[in-house]
Amino acid sequence: MNRLFVLLFLFICTSVQAQEFPSRSITAIIPFSSGSASDVIARILLDRMEKSLGQRFIVTNLPAAGGVTGTLTASKAAPDGYTIVMGAAGPTVVNKILNPALGYDPEKDFAPISLYASLPNVVVANSKLLVYTLAELREYAKNNPKVPYGSVGNGSSQHLAGAMFEQLAGVQMQHVPYRITSQLQSDLVSGQVPVSFQLLPNVIGAIKAGQVRALAVTSTVRLAALPDVPTAAQAGLKGFESAAWFGFLAPRGTPRQPIERLNKEIAAAIADGAVRSRFTDFGAEPLASTPEEFSRYIAAEVVKWREIITKGNIALE
Repeated sequence: MNRLFVLLFLFICTSVQAQEFPSRSITAIIPFSSGSASDVIARILLDRMEKSLGQRFIVTNLPAAGGVTGTLTASKAAPDGYTIVMGAAGPTVVNKILNPALGYDPEKDFAPISLYASLPNVVVANSKLLVYTLAELREYAKNNPKVPYGSVGNGSSQHLAGAMFEQLAGVQMQHVPYRITSQLQSDLVSGQVPVSFQLLPNVIGAIKAGQVRALAVTSTVRLAALPDVPTAAQAGLKGFESAAWFGFLAPRGTPRQPIERLNKEIAAAIADGAVRSRFTDFGAEPLASTPEEFSRYIAAEVVKWREIITKGNIALE
């Protein structure tokens, strides 16, 4: 009888403990630098989630190897829900295609939690370049092969957006990869690199100052932050859709209960008007998904970008 009582007591304690997630702070690994667009958007979300979860998120930036270092670190963390990592197109999709020897498999070594934002690329040209529309850029690139365009590195969303533009527009441009975003921004403003397929936060200041001209956005709808700038489809180039997307993942083997709780909290945060407003002001589209939808999204992204990468003969530096 006493043995039965002890077992029952342990079962109840275990059940209560499982229902109490989270009972301590959660580490959120951001595989990019502090202050970057991806970092800022993640912190907006996590700040809101802290209020409803009642626990802190310890944000750890591990910016190296295009996001691989932070993602690899997260893949080896204890699968208990107390370590999550920001998933993005680079470390979760593109690097898998470009480098099979990553040390982790994005589709097998993680449990998707939820998408939370998409940040479309903005096609921008230096104000001294006499192109005012996407169609004019296409024509200019046809008449001037090897027009340089800058990105933050091989395999970045900016690089792949440029590669997609080349393939859809039937032009050949010259990709110029940078390691430091600020240097790219400087060269774009000076005209040394006249074109880029940038994330809005990186160029919004230059656009407002008239130093660069926004030609189109690579989203299905216009951005609230750039209401007068057409989508690529509206500008005459259908199918030109490219974005840096963000979601959270947990290490493989994480129990369903923490996954579901975090998913619920992300959805609640995304539904918050204040969060949505800050996202849209930043040029980001708020998103939410089930874990299963996020998993299918990643798989579809692998198929989509493998075709672009293969056709463009894109390789690591």
